[in-house]
Amino acid sequence: MDELRAISTFIRAAELGSFNKVAAAQGTTPQAVSKTIRQFEQYLGVRLFHRTTRNSALTEAGQRLLTSIKPSLDGVVGALARAREAAREDEGLIRVAASGSIGRRVLMPLLAEFQHQYPNIQIDLIQEDGFADLVHDRIDVGFRGGNPPEAQVVGRRLFPVQQIVCATPAYLKRHGTPRALADLAAHRCTAYRQPGSGKPMAWEFEIDGDTVFHHVQPVLLSNDPDTEMHAVLSGMGLGQIDSINAAAAIRAGKLKPVLTEFVSERMGFYLYFPQRADMPGRVRRLIDFAVERLLNSKQFYINF
Repeated sequence: MDELRAISTFIRAAELGSFNKVAAAQGTTPQAVSKTIRQFEQYLGVRLFHRTTRNSALTEAGQRLLTSIKPSLDGVVGALARAREAAREDEGLIRVAASGSIGRRVLMPLLAEFQHQYPNIQIDLIQEDGFADLVHDRIDVGFRGGNPPEAQVVGRRLFPVQQIVCATPAYLKRHGTPRALADLAAHRCTAYRQPGSGKPMAWEFEIDGDTVFHHVQPVLLSNDPDTEMHAVLSGMGLGQIDSINAAAAIRAGKLKPVLTEFVSERMGFYLYFPQRADMPGRVRRLIDFAVERLLNSKQFYINF
């Protein structure tokens, strides 16, 4: 005998008070319900229902059984429901925001590995500069290199982002290596255009524990970090490139860092997400996955 089915049928009959109603609820016949109850009574050796042609009522023994067994079955049903919900947490859509450069260099390998582990989760990647409006744009998780996220979101710094002045070995051979910030005036330099003002962003250094900003006269001004990176790689001049973009080229010998004693690590790579109590499980999985893979990562960091 299928004990679990017999128990479920017994509880349903006790609640509905009619074998006909149980049959309708279970998609079977009243005769099948009656047979299941009869076999269950024979199995237990006790009568559970007083039966009439239209209705049924619990006997005293039936009432005692219902009182003792229903909480346990409710616990089993709840556990099964939670298991089904956990399975659904491994599927669905996650909307992710990141800047273009970060999306290519940091997130694409991360997301590829994540989807290999959770193939039924889809990623909608929105790439734009600045912090996305998580609520308005329905963003689940954002990634950003730079300053900390605003206070209205939950943010976590995963690793520092260095600001590294570098150039190709060929450029330094032709123009010399700067030894002090004052030497930069004699060099061709690139710069990043500030999104708001359109002005060149000052280069940033750390000197004696303080952040110092130094303005250069750029020979190339760009609002795209990849473009500035390629300009420096082509030998156009010195550039202050963030370590997310510069680390691989420095390790490969394509770029050589200079003024390394003044490298600033004030900025960081941040993960951020809206404050919400009902976060879908799949989003929590991505957050935990990113923290595990990227927290204190040295892949985008140079030890000087």
